[in-house]
Amino acid sequence: MLKKVFRKPKSVDTSSTLTTLNQLNEILEMLEKKEKLWQKKIAAEVTKAREYTLAKNKKAAIQCLKRKKLYEVQVEQLGNYQLRLHDQVIMLEGANATTETVAALRTGAMTMKALQKTTNIDDVDKTIDDINEQTESLKQIQDALSTPFDMGIDIDEDELEAELEELEELEEEEEVPQPVTTPDTKIPTHSPPPTQQVPARSTTQRTKEDDELESLQAEMAI
Repeated sequence: MLKKVFRKPKSVDTSSTLTTLNQLNEILEMLEKKEKLWQKKIAAEVTKAREYTLAKNKKAAIQCLKRKKLYEVQVEQLGNYQLRLHDQVIMLEGANATTETVAALRTGAMTMKALQKTTNIDDVDKTIDDINEQTESLKQIQDALSTPFDMGIDIDEDELEAELEELEELEEEEEVPQPVTTPDTKIPTHSPPPTQQVPARSTTQRTKEDDELESLQAEMAI
């Protein structure tokens, strides 16, 4: 019983549905043309009835109205036919859309099922574990590369600090200026007063004065 209820649906030939819809639309078009024809005949009988009435031909006018009634019955029947056909077209179009939707959903479900067969939860967990392991290994490698090399030398921190203090003391001593002394020179306690420099005479002026002095001495000797 369950197999009959959940049995695999048969594939629907959509081409046959489209063919049926085309046929129904053709019949509807034919009925609409006939309805227009009856409407023209009804209008013609009304025109004739008016003319016979004006001509005082009562019997002929009544015959025209009878034929008009018959045509109206035909028009009403055609309208009912068209209504039924329209209902059928709407139902078929809806059923066709539903069938195509279900077929698309079924195709999507089958595709998803096939994809799930290729990937299961165990594979996903294993892949995530591999990624985490590789990430941890990479982090360890980076930490190892960032650690400075000690070259296998045991360095005493206290000794380094003592050496640094000696260097600082030497730098302070070099910054203080030391007086320059020689063995034969005593360092004066007080700086001598500045001496005024006498401008040197030019060679021309010194020679002229000497000549005048010699001339004066010669006159005094006489």
